[in-house]
Amino acid sequence: MTTAPAQPGATVTPTKPKAVVRVGDRVFSAASVIAGGLILFVLVLVAAFLVWQSIPAFAAKVGDLPNNATNFWDYVGPLVFGTVWSALIALVIAVPLALGIALFISHYAPRRLAPVLGYVIDLLAAVPSVVYGLWGIVVLAPFVKPFYAFLNEYLGWFPLFSGQVSGTGRTILTASIVLAVMAIPIMTAVMREIFLQAPTLNEEAALALGATRWEMIRLSVLPFAKSGIVSAIMLGLGRALGETMAIALVLSVSANVTFQMLTSQNPSTIAANIALQFAEASGTALNALIATGLILFVITLVINMLARYIVRTRVS
Repeated sequence: MTTAPAQPGATVTPTKPKAVVRVGDRVFSAASVIAGGLILFVLVLVAAFLVWQSIPAFAAKVGDLPNNATNFWDYVGPLVFGTVWSALIALVIAVPLALGIALFISHYAPRRLAPVLGYVIDLLAAVPSVVYGLWGIVVLAPFVKPFYAFLNEYLGWFPLFSGQVSGTGRTILTASIVLAVMAIPIMTAVMREIFLQAPTLNEEAALALGATRWEMIRLSVLPFAKSGIVSAIMLGLGRALGETMAIALVLSVSANVTFQMLTSQNPSTIAANIALQFAEASGTALNALIATGLILFVITLVINMLARYIVRTRVS
């Protein structure tokens, strides 16, 4: 069967070739969808489990909860305060150090030394938290006791450094220092990679116009890396909020709310309280521990959503 020739002046519409879909592409696409859906499914299951097991704690009566709490919120309030307070102190310590280390590795260190320093910082992130906790008890706590006495003697008029100084050094400030050391490797790694991705032409242009190295970093590198810095800080905050063993080992806890950082009367954290009380808990007390885990889950989720919003706003 022959095809009739096209008439003169007629428009010939070219036919588009059919896209060839390979088997590997289909498998990869299906695996990606399944993996993403599985993450959401597991998240929903975890949230449902926490909510279901927390209902008895929310409806508990006086005397059914640990620490003789009148209700669940009276029980979880000091734990939430201790969790957020220790994490904020850790961030105050860790953010300047992580920022300085990342800038030194990316823009100041010699080319041969920078990769070695990067590897060392990355290795610190692999150290187990129990090792950091033991270091905090054996090394850090005795070491900082004279410094705490100095702060209390000369800055005791400031509420954060007032009160009777702990004789063991196991205070909320010590625990926050351990948390800061644990968060620094993660924050430094993220900031370092962001700084290295700053446009080289912008850096060279700033230097060519007579800017010093610090002026070049302030004008070219830091504005480019704002969203990455925020992401690194939020990652460090997440590490500090969820840390368990280091806080449980270092911190001498009590069920109270105080901003004093040098005394032995320290607020506990949610994660450390669960680790210390879970083995002996039963009944409503066990439900209360799971309910505090739900509160920590919500806090972490809100912080991650806030971080995404901040990063998106700064990028746009």
